[in-house]
Amino acid sequence: MIDVNNFFSFLKKNKIEFFSGVPDSVLKDTKEVFEKMSNKNHVVATNEGVATSVCIGNYLATGNLPCVYLQNSGLGNAVNPLISVAHKKVYSIPLLLLIGWRGAPGSKDEPQHIVKGKITKKLLTNMGIRYCELINKKDLNKLKKLITYSKKNKAPIACLVKKNILFKSKKNKKIYKNSGIKRGLFIEKFLETIDKKTKIISSTGYISRELHQIRKNNKINLGKDFYMVGGMGHSSSVALGFSINKSKNKVICLDGDGALLMHLGSMANVGFYGNKNFKHIVLNNNCHESVGGQKTNMEKVKLKQISLGLGYKNYSSLSLDNKIVSTLKNFLRKKGPSLLEVKIQTGSINYLTRPKNLILVKNNFMKK
Repeated sequence: MIDVNNFFSFLKKNKIEFFSGVPDSVLKDTKEVFEKMSNKNHVVATNEGVATSVCIGNYLATGNLPCVYLQNSGLGNAVNPLISVAHKKVYSIPLLLLIGWRGAPGSKDEPQHIVKGKITKKLLTNMGIRYCELINKKDLNKLKKLITYSKKNKAPIACLVKKNILFKSKKNKKIYKNSGIKRGLFIEKFLETIDKKTKIISSTGYISRELHQIRKNNKINLGKDFYMVGGMGHSSSVALGFSINKSKNKVICLDGDGALLMHLGSMANVGFYGNKNFKHIVLNNNCHESVGGQKTNMEKVKLKQISLGLGYKNYSSLSLDNKIVSTLKNFLRKKGPSLLEVKIQTGSINYLTRPKNLILVKNNFMKK
């Protein structure tokens, strides 16, 4: 195990002082270090491709080696700028990829992570990216050699970090206090308000997990769910594809603010192609709560102007407990595509489990 502060001291000694990325549960103990950095040294990106591009820009401005941090599930988003811009045979730009390795061979993890974890090394090899595994302090010597290689050859490199390797000995738990509705309460009232034929596509993270748990605990059978256990940022696109071909069903996308920002351009497709049966609900607490609580930078985003500007027919907002049912009923009566922004608090329900039999979830969702 390696203390996070020691790790960042190592990076600083090697003149790596700029960081951009997407928060990850494996790397969550980096949170406090990043929060102390200025905007000139750290950018929380909406997706991993954006983070890679921000770091490319930083290199062009400074000539220094920047660091992209991400979960291995986000490598797919980063492939394009890594291959078509940073690759040695294109612009030859040095980058350090600090990768949280979910689903590493031999570890227990969720199905979507096991699949990606197994092929992570192959992906890096196929992209021509040299890598090392960080397990203990001795491995910093391997990383140092890679950093020297990256600077000399102007090529991206990667460092794979498994769970519980990077840790912070003294943790100052900083919880963002935000007003709004408890996510669990909103989901409970939501499930009690929808009709029997409603189809729900829910975003990855606590939203899907709480939807699954509350439905199970309260034995609520109204509507059917498809949980996006992976594919962060793609729930609205899945919901759009379904809704276009199932016009008799009310289709509701339960989204999160971080996921929405990750692929914000999807809203343009919803605004253009979405039918009156499409409803988009964004649960907004301005943080990546399920991976450590890092901010999403949603506080300055004006969803009303964005949604209406991209072709949504209606926008509604909700922030008070006593308005949940009346606002939901009014929102669900409106013609879509419509968007409801719900201001929620941080914090999840107790004993939160995960959907397990995903094939069964899919088959049940597809039934009429």
